[in-house]
Amino acid sequence: MSREAPDAARLAAAEKFIEQEDGAAHRLKGPLAVALTGALAAVSLFHLYAAVDIVSAPWLRGLHVAFMLALLFLTMPVAARFRDRVASWDWLFAFLAVGSIGWFLRDWDGAADRAIDPEFWDVVAGGVLILLVLEAVRRTSGWILPGVVIVFLAYAFVGPALPPPWTHKGYPLDRLVGHMAMTMEGIFGAPIDVCATLIVLFTVYGAILQASGAGQFFIDFALSVMGRRRGAPGRAVVLGSFLLGGPSGSGVATTVTLGSVAYPLLERAGYTKEAAGGLLAAGGLGAILSPPVLGAAAFLIAEFLKISYLDVIRMAVIPTILFYLSLFVMVELDARRFHSAAVAINADRPWTLIRRHGYHFISLVAVIVFMVAGFSPMLSVFWATVLALGASYLRRDTALTPRRLVGALAEGSRGVLGVAATCAAAGLIVGVVTLTGLGLKFSGIVIDYAGGSLALTALYTALLVWIVGLAVPVTASYIICAVVAAPALIQVGVPDFAAHMFIFYYAVLSEVSPPTALSPFAAAAITGGDPYRTTLSSWKYTLPAFVTPFMFVLAPDGVGLLLAGDVGNMIVVSATAVVGVVALAIGAQGWLKVKLNLPERALFIGAGLLLAWSALWSDLLGVALAVTATALHMLRTRSVVAS
Repeated sequence: MSREAPDAARLAAAEKFIEQEDGAAHRLKGPLAVALTGALAAVSLFHLYAAVDIVSAPWLRGLHVAFMLALLFLTMPVAARFRDRVASWDWLFAFLAVGSIGWFLRDWDGAADRAIDPEFWDVVAGGVLILLVLEAVRRTSGWILPGVVIVFLAYAFVGPALPPPWTHKGYPLDRLVGHMAMTMEGIFGAPIDVCATLIVLFTVYGAILQASGAGQFFIDFALSVMGRRRGAPGRAVVLGSFLLGGPSGSGVATTVTLGSVAYPLLERAGYTKEAAGGLLAAGGLGAILSPPVLGAAAFLIAEFLKISYLDVIRMAVIPTILFYLSLFVMVELDARRFHSAAVAINADRPWTLIRRHGYHFISLVAVIVFMVAGFSPMLSVFWATVLALGASYLRRDTALTPRRLVGALAEGSRGVLGVAATCAAAGLIVGVVTLTGLGLKFSGIVIDYAGGSLALTALYTALLVWIVGLAVPVTASYIICAVVAAPALIQVGVPDFAAHMFIFYYAVLSEVSPPTALSPFAAAAITGGDPYRTTLSSWKYTLPAFVTPFMFVLAPDGVGLLLAGDVGNMIVVSATAVVGVVALAIGAQGWLKVKLNLPERALFIGAGLLLAWSALWSDLLGVALAVTATALHMLRTRSVVAS
């Protein structure tokens, strides 16, 4: 039976998956809750200050980790049964986090100088800090990621006992702790640098947008633009997921936000529970891929490659267009497959919405404009945040009054606690890789197994990223594979930027893969569908996205999809990619005018896979197969109609 909205029980079940992604939080009331809200808001203000004034790298990274760990221990319980109070050990952990980092910050230059041969109390403070990072990431993402970090740390100890090619000289405890806690290579390395300078600022910006009502406006605008035509609910989900990428920043949160509004419409349009859930999960995935605010891992690409974040956005433009093009094609075919009727959508006209709330677009556009004008990403998002705050006062109902502003600032810091813990833990992994040379060892093994083949190296890398992504969050998955697997792709001739974008996309795609398929599981909680069938449905909707990364690594011309190289090549490669993605979307849906037969479906899928190779021979053959499949389908359906 159709409902106006999913019931409260379903929404509560879906929100549990947001907790699984971000970590469970205390349910506090009274003065302590007010104090913690104020502390979280103050941390956001500190990072906004750091965007416009100079704070030295050791102090910025050190204070960032100290604040985030301390607040994480005070806002996230050691276990769910303790979530109604802050326990004594939480206060102890918070004190130790600040104290251990303070030990090093009091004389950072001296600590860095003696990192190779640390003193006794250096080892104690560093060891405590490592244990606190492991506990923090356990609270936010479960046991698996801490286990992975422990395996890497153990590898640093037992190197001499391992067989070739894994062997290395091994490192004693004091040397390992010194590298991890007293240099800019471990906990305070590149992942935390990105978190302290970019991720937290974009998270605060998203919280300001959300608090000013931008999220609701984007949903209403998407529903309004798509109107009441057949297939409008599906198109509204696709457009809404793209717009929500800025204020949400989370695939699961976007899925739940969209699902609470759009599922009843999808249900009335004829979608099954699993099909609706799969589309909602695919839309949530798109929110992480959508410029200008991509997922947290995208900021790390800029740091690892030493390029501007604007370059990362530029490289993401065509793949993002291809992802949403495939979704639009699929929902259009859904309308035919489910024989959807027009569904009444209660929303104001687009121009009415723009006239009332269109100012929410200003800051999103401003982020890009500022970066194009030469501002750093930090300054760009700072001024975009100021614009979003100022624009909120254009209407009384969206104005961020002092109380609402403090709440938004607190949510900004709260939203980055789990990411900060993940980045600190990933820094430990990066530290082991740089200390032991594991990245080069691993890339040599992959290349040997692939026999030097580019295609097999790319396939093995994709499988590795996918497997790692099954167990750990997207950010950690990207960092691990960027330092371990990217060198293999680079050694077989893939440009470094293409290799990192390849790993980024597969890390993101792990969001729809069990057993950590949080977005599909959250969508299933809303729709009442089977979680695993919903996951399979989300795979179908995202199938072209699994193929797109191969388009820019398998052949030299493929980098045109990342807007690199010759302009003519960019146009040709993008055009053939469009044909390939559409062919894959049709093949995945198994529908065009009517249901495809087996040969037609095989031809469409084959065409899409060939067009992913980005070579002249494969493009010509792929186009030929797509044309043949279309012709056969049209001839068959014409004869069916005639009969």
